[in-house]
Amino acid sequence: MTFQQVLDGAEVLALSGDPGVSCVEYDSRRVRPGCVFVAMGGETSDGNRFIDQAIAAGAVAVVTDSVAQKPRPGVGWAVVQHGRRALARVSANFYKRPAERLAITGITGTNGKSTTAFLMEAILQAAGRKSALIGTIEYHVAGKVLPAPHTTPEALDLNRIFSEALGNGATDAVMEVSSHALAQERVFGIPFDVAVFTNLTRDHLDYHGTMEDYFGAKRRLFEGCGTDPPRAAIINIDDEWGVKLAEFSKKKSAVLLRYGWDCGDLRASNVEITTRGTRFDLVTPAAKIPAFSRLIGRVNVYNILAAAGAAYARGCRAEAIAQGIDKLNAVPGRFERVDCGQPFTVVVDYAHTDDALRNLTALAREFVSTNGSAGRVLTVFGCGGDRDRKKRPMMGEAAGRGSDFVVLTSDNPRSEDPLAIINDAVVGLQKTGVKYSIEPDRRNAIALAIAAAKPGDIVLLAGKGHEKMQITREGSIPFDDVAVACQELHAAGFDCNPARAGAAR
Repeated sequence: MTFQQVLDGAEVLALSGDPGVSCVEYDSRRVRPGCVFVAMGGETSDGNRFIDQAIAAGAVAVVTDSVAQKPRPGVGWAVVQHGRRALARVSANFYKRPAERLAITGITGTNGKSTTAFLMEAILQAAGRKSALIGTIEYHVAGKVLPAPHTTPEALDLNRIFSEALGNGATDAVMEVSSHALAQERVFGIPFDVAVFTNLTRDHLDYHGTMEDYFGAKRRLFEGCGTDPPRAAIINIDDEWGVKLAEFSKKKSAVLLRYGWDCGDLRASNVEITTRGTRFDLVTPAAKIPAFSRLIGRVNVYNILAAAGAAYARGCRAEAIAQGIDKLNAVPGRFERVDCGQPFTVVVDYAHTDDALRNLTALAREFVSTNGSAGRVLTVFGCGGDRDRKKRPMMGEAAGRGSDFVVLTSDNPRSEDPLAIINDAVVGLQKTGVKYSIEPDRRNAIALAIAAAKPGDIVLLAGKGHEKMQITREGSIPFDDVAVACQELHAAGFDCNPARAGAAR
């Protein structure tokens, strides 16, 4: 393939040279001989600073979004209007446009994306289809489980994954689409067949500024990202932002499916939630499907409705929808239980917003009540550093109102002082009058909550979920809430076999 062939469809302002190319990279450290290097400005660094480094590593052509850069002799050169859009076009061309040969379901929203994606993958598998999964927790490609550095990767990595999936017989792809990825146009040129909206609550305002701008970023998935709008839109109308989005999507998508607890094209009836799972009748436009899921709680009913709506739009039959829902036992870091034979429940969950904490503590309260005991809810949580400070007291208040005892600790403080973050959150916590302790060391905080637990209680370790690192000003250190909980339970005298505890997940 030649340089000019991989530029087909890109917004090129100036062009010279047409060498043969054998690879595409946007990270100069990964450049090999024969590569096209796409140099673009980013949020924290500018790839244009590394053009000469890329050429020294063997790049035969450069695509730059900087008109200030001058062509280098003997190297193909293209100046483009928008770096990430160019990366998307170049990547798609290099991999022979794999996204156009897959039916892609994109899932966006503040909460529930990962669980909805895992459910959708399970339903597609029950329907006999092969799919790739791309999301916050991990990527699934061609039978392999890969680490997920980003919820939504850059266009080059996306096209590489799609190409590999196609080569292994995939027909579908399911991906979480973050607001950052939409705002930065990382999914430019990806033709989504189905788009799902779960909800919108306060998050990422350090980046987006306002809820309106945050919503605007999410809405881009339903507008079409350099493509036609999605054929089908699946939208939660129990969410106020979802109502607005449904009105918008009526004019954009050929198929609009609304879902809600007791209204919409998909809804739930005869809901029965126990500690063993959730059973209900899933009402779709075509049938009423008896559904059972080992995922528990009201929030997971919404996730199931979202995934079922997407599967219905993809033509999956009722039997496959029911089988897929039943097949998914758990999602890593989403109400994940750590069982060491202790007489109380320990749960790890990704809840890291005030709304997610409200949902989590409400589910925990329902869990201990359904268990027939007067158990308490004990919550360990912290707030992320270098993020929206205004949500910290809101998170403190949400945790306090839903819990009987709270341990306020650290959760990825990044460059900030953990105690300064805690001081922001404790303001909201104190408003509730709940009993609480402050312990900046997260391991000690988990140990404190476990030591305080009595039979019938539930201990919630909130915020990190599936994450395996704690990010501090000194750098990233290994930290897995499931493994640490297992270790602390073992230290307390319980039988923590990793196969039971999930620490080896």
